[in-house]
Amino acid sequence: MVKAIIYKPSKTSTQSGRQNTKNWVLTYTPSPQKADSLMGWIGSGSTMNQLKLKFSSKENAINYAIQNGLLFEIREPHLSSFKEKSYAENFTIPK
Repeated sequence: MVKAIIYKPSKTSTQSGRQNTKNWVLTYTPSPQKADSLMGWIGSGSTMNQLKLKFSSKENAINYAIQNGLLFEIREPHLSSFKEKSYAENFTIPK
């Protein structure tokens, strides 16, 4: 049986925007890969590794997995905390 992972992607460290963090993503777990005997290239017979399905909510992704008979694992997002500071706080002397 095919296994899937449902997660909400985190913000990339090189960008400040949060555009790609709004949707939930369903990806399939990678299938075993083997080396081609003639060329030596690595590959597999399954194209499921290339799929990345986006859903507007976690419930929609779970419903899709259930309807298609997939075993799935849910990875909850880690929410970061942001402490707003002013520029003047850089120069205050700690007590």
